[in-house]
Amino acid sequence: MIIFNKKFLVLLIAILSLGLFLAACGGGDSEESTGGEEANGGEESSEESEGESSEGSGEGEFEEQEWRFVTEELQGEVQYEYAAEFAKRIEEKTNGAIKVEALEYGALGSEVDQAQLLQQGGVEMAVMSPGFTGGQVPDGQIFSLHYFFPADPAKTQEVLTNSEALNKDLRAKYEEHNITPLAFWTEGSMAWTSNVGIEKPSDWEGLNMRVQESPLMRESYDAYGATVQSLSWGELYTALDRETVDAQENPLFFIESASFHEVQDTITISNHNNYVAMTTVNTGWYNGLSDKEKTLIDETVTEMQDWVFEEQKRQNEAGLEAIKSDEEYDTKVIELTEDQIAEFKKVAEPVHEYYRNEVKGIDPELYDKLKKEIEEISGE
Repeated sequence: MIIFNKKFLVLLIAILSLGLFLAACGGGDSEESTGGEEANGGEESSEESEGESSEGSGEGEFEEQEWRFVTEELQGEVQYEYAAEFAKRIEEKTNGAIKVEALEYGALGSEVDQAQLLQQGGVEMAVMSPGFTGGQVPDGQIFSLHYFFPADPAKTQEVLTNSEALNKDLRAKYEEHNITPLAFWTEGSMAWTSNVGIEKPSDWEGLNMRVQESPLMRESYDAYGATVQSLSWGELYTALDRETVDAQENPLFFIESASFHEVQDTITISNHNNYVAMTTVNTGWYNGLSDKEKTLIDETVTEMQDWVFEEQKRQNEAGLEAIKSDEEYDTKVIELTEDQIAEFKKVAEPVHEYYRNEVKGIDPELYDKLKKEIEEISGE
């Protein structure tokens, strides 16, 4: 019994000793493991924390903002659709942080009112025609010259997109007035509407032509023998209907959309120039943006060049078809022949030299540079 108890005791001590040893070993592994997990967890937690901090601080994101983008046209027309598409892309790229409100014509006044509002910082962005700023930036009147840019809108778009004379030199001149043009683009070839049917320069004699606020436009139509009157397009339908003015010029989509064919008997497809629009921003506002925000805008504006060309093409083709198929208003469509265009060019080209040599405030070197760029692109 005593022997048994001794054996049992020895065995019990051995078991207890082994258990304590294993517990000690297990505890050591556990502590090392816990320590390792805590260390790794600390590193991972730190990395995650840095990532969350970076995300929260706006790296890769944008602060919430709202920009207003005013246009000279109504919903459904090229300029407004451009602004709406631009807004959509900006919102998608910033995950909704930056919202752009596209505003149609009339929401903030006339074209001249809108240009002034942009200058003063009342809106951040605007699509505008250089014709409405010709009094402030004389060089902007270059777009009014007849038969100066290529007749093919695709080639004109190429000039507008790539010209250094426009995108660098002319841009700098606008920036002196707190307007920064980020891009120039065509809304399509211009056409004339009238009640007489314009087929030769002498057909203009005695007609009162509606023009934008551009002194050079006066000179161009004076060369044909017409008188001119400046009007906002919001007043134009009534003026044509009452014969306060006898004729006007616009791309085909706009003629149809504004229903000018309802109060004019003929449309002359003359291709005398393109309606040029500018994507502009308030210079002070734009310069105050972060590099990331400027890049966002610049890249989106660049993307939009191809998009807007296809949009204006689609709208102009649809506009002409709608005019031709309008059974209520029978509109005669005249397309000038090459010989007829040559007659108009002969009268219009001296105005080019007048612009270069006589118009006050313009830079003749900018004209020469742009003319050379046009010749290179058009292959003339």
